[in-house]
Amino acid sequence: MPTDGPVGEPPARSKRADAQRNRQTVLTAAAEVFVTSGVDAPIRQIAAGAGVGMATIYRHFPTRADLVTAVYRHQIEACAEAGPNLLAGADSPLDALRQWIDLFVDFLVTKHGLADALQSDSDRFAALHTYFLDRLLPVCAHLLDAAVDAGDIRPGTQPYELMRGIGNLCVGRDSDPRYDPRRLIELLLRGLQRP
Repeated sequence: MPTDGPVGEPPARSKRADAQRNRQTVLTAAAEVFVTSGVDAPIRQIAAGAGVGMATIYRHFPTRADLVTAVYRHQIEACAEAGPNLLAGADSPLDALRQWIDLFVDFLVTKHGLADALQSDSDRFAALHTYFLDRLLPVCAHLLDAAVDAGDIRPGTQPYELMRGIGNLCVGRDSDPRYDPRRLIELLLRGLQRP
């Protein structure tokens, strides 16, 4: 059990818990701001969304690249953790796959601009891409296998191909307000279904 510090100071453990909560709040707010305003959005906009001061953001993320990288990793983890939960709670494996793909698309939209934000750090970007594949390919494979086993979709769809195809369908979303990749992704999913 942690002991209190000097009079009036909370225990060190609660300080760490508060700092972790602040960090998570900032990451969530930054992801939302990045979707609507891009990764170059003003830090004050993220701070306002998180309900924290700008100093809190800079304490956790000294550079924009640090913040963008952390948001990217945070969303990879959220997407990876969602797969098994969706599968356990959905009406069918196909419904779970659809819901997961919807989260994946949200993630891809937030990811837009990442390469520009990390332009001077290609090693960091490469490491994030590897992390992305290592965490999300197994989740997608598990959801696909469950849908095949349930008879919802045809066998043979490779997780990498599906994720890559979805990613390619998301390209151009920002430059054309008439384009909605989700409509085409729904057509893609219908094409995977058994007749």
